[in-house]
Amino acid sequence: MSGRLLSFKQYLGGANNVLSLEMFPGDQKTFSYNFNNANVTGYNFTADYQSILLNTVAYNNITGEPNLTETTVSGYFTNTANISAGTYIDTSSAASGVVAFTIPQNRYTGNVLPNARANVVCTVVSFQWQTDDSPAQYDRHRFAIFERFDPEVGKVPGDPASESNFVAL
Repeated sequence: MSGRLLSFKQYLGGANNVLSLEMFPGDQKTFSYNFNNANVTGYNFTADYQSILLNTVAYNNITGEPNLTETTVSGYFTNTANISAGTYIDTSSAASGVVAFTIPQNRYTGNVLPNARANVVCTVVSFQWQTDDSPAQYDRHRFAIFERFDPEVGKVPGDPASESNFVAL
């Protein structure tokens, strides 16, 4: 194993700072953020994502949660994207402190293996906000989305490492 490979924990900045989800590439999911009834209309909300390739992912046999102790990032896909705030971040209730963020569908559209334990595509979605204080305060949440093979999409299974936009580390 090359010394240049990052552990998953190193890539994300700590395993406790991220919510992991398993999703089909065509699915989207909405999360509601409550800022304790504070008026957040002046806050700046942004989101982006990038897909990475994990060498292996083990799972806890009891809870089903991913165990990323031995997982390394073996590469990334050049699909970095800003998420449209107007489409996926709903600030219509920001005056009462509620903001909704939707993780969009089709984050990763390349090959996926049905085997969910090797060469796993993980899309890291980051939702961040900046307060209107002076000085401004910043915070963010990250989501690690394990992209799963979906036969309904009409794709055939394939190795994500063979995608033309994959860059090995």
